[in-house]
Amino acid sequence: MKHGSFSNAGQLGAGRFADRRGFLATAVGAMSLAGTALAAGPPKPAVADPSAPVKIPGKPLPFKISLAQWSLHKALAAKTVDPLDFAKIASTLGIDAIEYVNRFFADKVRDKAYLADLKRRAAGEGVWSSLLMIDGEGDLGKTDPTERKKAIENHKAWLDAAAFLGCHTIRVNARSDHKDDAEAAKLIADSLVALGKHGDNLGVSTIVENHGGLSSVPTWLVSVMKLADHPRVGTLPDFGNFKVKEGVESDRYAGVTAMMPFAKAVSAKSHDFDKKGNEIQIDYLRMMKIVVGAGYHGYVGIEYEGDRLPEIDGIIATKKLLERVRTRLSAVG
Repeated sequence: MKHGSFSNAGQLGAGRFADRRGFLATAVGAMSLAGTALAAGPPKPAVADPSAPVKIPGKPLPFKISLAQWSLHKALAAKTVDPLDFAKIASTLGIDAIEYVNRFFADKVRDKAYLADLKRRAAGEGVWSSLLMIDGEGDLGKTDPTERKKAIENHKAWLDAAAFLGCHTIRVNARSDHKDDAEAAKLIADSLVALGKHGDNLGVSTIVENHGGLSSVPTWLVSVMKLADHPRVGTLPDFGNFKVKEGVESDRYAGVTAMMPFAKAVSAKSHDFDKKGNEIQIDYLRMMKIVVGAGYHGYVGIEYEGDRLPEIDGIIATKKLLERVRTRLSAVG
């Protein structure tokens, strides 16, 4: 595979496109980039103001749609897709904002040349780099002060990288080895405040996703937010991550409702769809009524995690579902 190109467009997702997506396979297959150069042709204009509402005749849309890089995690792990091509894939799918995952370029946090290439490609596609999800940089609730300080410093480096890319937010995990839940919350809140203060100088916020363990208990995560009480600290409600432990899940709708007052981004998790195109586990209309009802009108990130559909098909199905829900909400809004 050439650097910065697809070795075979059909290798995206589960290894092949469905026939009905042939047009997309053809388009993506044409995305051959030499070295770090952009594809031929004039660059698309950069997003002038990604925070501005997207408008339809007579009224703004109730929310916008972005794409989480995790939706392509199988292809990225198999190296059939280059992380540098993420913005082009989003653009081809008609999506104008992207959410990176640091594990796909984990060694590049201080590599300004690589980050500049990511930034340039996004600008060339007219795609906004909105969010950067951070994993594997240490637990922010570590009881050992030295380890906790190291985790904070690791995350600060990614805050710097996010600011360089033009992202408004990084997503972190709320994990601790403390045996007492209340004390774990205090440790994590202190770390989040440290990151919030660092983000003040950068214009970048730090948000926590419900991402397993205590963070999937909405009341506990809300307690962390209240302890932190910092304008640069918030939540990333994920529609599907409410598994507390094996066989035990908290109520996803109550959970998102509890998290929305602190939300600075939203993750639309999806796994599979019925014949009508509805997600089989999550009532998207109900969920998006909660999101919009809380006064949130920003980007909602597609995070397809299913196994039945190829990754590109899953992304398209999630986008279509969000668009149908958006149309219904616009009609009654």
